[in-house]
This record gives sequence, C-alpha cells and structure tokens, in this order.
Amino acid sequence: MGWTYYGLDRSAQKLVLDAKERDRQSLNQAFKMREAVVYGLERFWGEHLRLQAKEADKSEYWKETWDVLVQLMKDAGVTIPNDPVRANETDKVKRMAEKLWQVSLEDQRVAMAVLTQLCDCLVWWTQRYKGEREA
Repeated sequence: MGWTYYGLDRSAQKLVLDAKERDRQSLNQAFKMREAVVYGLERFWGEHLRLQAKEADKSEYWKETWDVLVQLMKDAGVTIPNDPVRANETDKVKRMAEKLWQVSLEDQRVAMAVLTQLCDCLVWWTQRYKGEREA
C-alpha cells in the first residue's frame, strides 16, 4: 500500500476561506482549535455546542472543522461518530459523547494526530489570509 493524499491542507484552506467570508472574527478560532486538540475528541466536538447560542459563526467554524475531520477519517477507513446535536438536546449530547468515548484507543490516536495536523494547517492558512488590521 502506497502513500495516500487526503487533502488536509486543501481542506484547511477551504475552511479558513469560508470562515473569512462568513465572519472575519471567526478566524481566530483556528488558534483555539489547535490548543483544544490536546483535550480529546469529545471536548473538541463539544466546543461547537458551547458557542451555538452566543457566537453562531464561530460555532459553525468548529462544526465544519469537525465534519472535515470525520470525512478525512472515513476516507482513511476510520469511523468517527457525528450525530446531529443541538446544545439544548442533553440526551443526544450524552449519547454522542458516549459514542466518542467508545472509539478504540488506536482510532482515537489516529484521529487526534489528523486533527492536530488539520488545525496546524488552519493556523497556517489563517496567518496567510488575515489582513494587517486583524493580526
């Protein structure tokens, strides 16, 4: 089996450009995402819920990033749960968190490595596309 290109950098660029179009303030979330990776998949996934009510554009950026991770992992043969959930749906939040905790340790490690690299790419593209006033 040879090397496979999964398009992390291209996916990150698209995420950053979409966030920039939607709301330039959301771009700073890339740095927060990169910092949040170390806390685990369930915490990274849950951050979009925290932001839903008060900062919808930022919430959308986090959720889109999660969706890209899920698709990248699927392309690599690893299933990561991604149930549609709203912050006020406590039972669904619990079920989704439980599904994330049930992901095998090996798959969690792979997903965390991919998420780390995806967030590194987000930070890189954010630095390229922010204007001087936003830096």
